[in-house]
This record gives sequence, structure tokens and C-alpha cells, in this order.
Amino acid sequence: MSIWTELSPIELSLSYVDAGGVPTRSLRAGSGEPVVFLHGTSGHLEAFTRNLPAHAAHYECHAIDMLGHGYTGKPDYPFEIPRYVEHLLAYFDATGIERAHIVGESLGGWVGARAAIDHPDRVASLQLLCAGGTVANPEVMNRIRTSTRQAVESDDVELTRKRLRLLMADPADATEELVEVRHAIYHAPEFAANLDNLLCLQNMETRQRNILRPGDLARISQPTLIVWGRQNPFGEVPEAAAMHEAIPGSQLELFEQCGHWPQHEKADLYNALSLSFLAKSSAAGFAGRS
Repeated sequence: MSIWTELSPIELSLSYVDAGGVPTRSLRAGSGEPVVFLHGTSGHLEAFTRNLPAHAAHYECHAIDMLGHGYTGKPDYPFEIPRYVEHLLAYFDATGIERAHIVGESLGGWVGARAAIDHPDRVASLQLLCAGGTVANPEVMNRIRTSTRQAVESDDVELTRKRLRLLMADPADATEELVEVRHAIYHAPEFAANLDNLLCLQNMETRQRNILRPGDLARISQPTLIVWGRQNPFGEVPEAAAMHEAIPGSQLELFEQCGHWPQHEKADLYNALSLSFLAKSSAAGFAGRS
């Protein structure tokens, strides 16, 4: 099944939004309370195509290419977490979102958590899907940095395929269509020119400056769902358990036979879990859109 076949049941728009001067690729569908989907390092909004139809039946969904990623603009400065949060809030403002549920995978979870901590009035609930940002593991950081750089700096599509398969417990989930999408993004001249800025969080000094510590996580007051794959190559289960312990009232769900993309690898299981969580999290006084 192709990306567009998966999306065919819903009416959607794919456009560019000026978010604080950064042209931002945005896929929007549905109506209701806003839910914003944020992908991981070197990723793009297609990470959520298996989730948007189910969610758009109940919510106004926004899947975006984050700052410096995908086809979104790539200003020339290192992309540290405050920059991502600034861009996210600029997107909120540009699209009239006062407050949203955030679904963040990997880097997207790191950004979503920081937004929830620093701007609690803008975040209604938080989903952390194999979220990064709570540890600085040199081996994992090197794996991300090396595999991404190799795939970007070589025209060999097999390196892009290997980079995507690294995320999945079952290599078949790294579909050839996803490989083609990512290979095209990786080999756009502006992406390659921007690579050092995009990978800056894999530098130890930069990462330590941005890391989420237990005291930060303890400040998250929004309903929080943590979803983790037991075969996650970028973080083992104790990392998820530590997040769960630090975030008051959080919910932890572990997926079997699942790697770093639980929303994609176990879409049916994740969609049901997410929709149940969102229904419980929708506060009576939700601010919604301006």
C-alpha cells in the first residue's frame, strides 16, 4: 500500500506555511482540536501517513516538516531545541492554533516535551514516541550521525535504505516508497548544505546543553503518553521507564517486535491507543483555535 493510498480516505491539504519567516511544509486534515505530529532527526511528515486517517476522523491534524527538515526552510544556524520550539510556536501562530495536542517521535518528542515545559499554555497533551533528549549515549549519537551522513553524502540509494531500516524491527516497514521519498530529500542541495546544522545535537557539548533532565521532566503537567518499542535501536526500555518515573501521572506502553517508529510499525495498535489517550486528555476548557 502506498502513502497516497493510505491517505486517500481523507480530505487533506498539502501546503507551505510561513512560520516566522520559515516556509514550512504542512499536511493538514480533519477538524476539531488540533493535534500536531512531529517527526525525528532527518525525518519528514511522511512518518505519520499511517496515522493521519484515523486521527483526522476526530481531530484537526497537522503533520509538518520541522525546522531544517524535509522540504521546510533551512536557515543557516545550528538547530538546537529552543530553535525547534520557536519554529513550532511560530507555526501555531501562523495557523491560528492557540493550544494543541503534540505527538512527537524521537527528536519530535524532545521538542514537544520542551514546548510543554516552557509553554504549558500552548500544549494540551503530550505523546512521546521513542522520544530522544534525556540521555547522551555516545554510541547512539555516533550511529545517528554516521548513518545519516553516509546516506546524504553518497548517491547510493542502498545507504538511504539502510538508514531507514535501522529504525524498524521489521525491514519490510521501511517501504521502497519511503526510501524514495527520503533519498530525494537527502539529496536536495540545500539539505546536504544544512547537514551540520541538522546533526548538531549529536555533538556531546551541544547535546548536554539541550538535554532534558529529570527535574525538567518533572515540570511536565500535561497528560503524557510514552510509547516505546522493545527493539528500539536508539534507546532501551530503561530509558522509557526513567521518563515515566520522572513525568507525573504519565502512561507508559511498550510495543513488542517494534523499533523506533511505533506509530508506523504498529499503526493499528498505536492509533487505537492514541485516540483513547486523546479522548481522555481533552479538557473541558480546551482553548482550541483563535
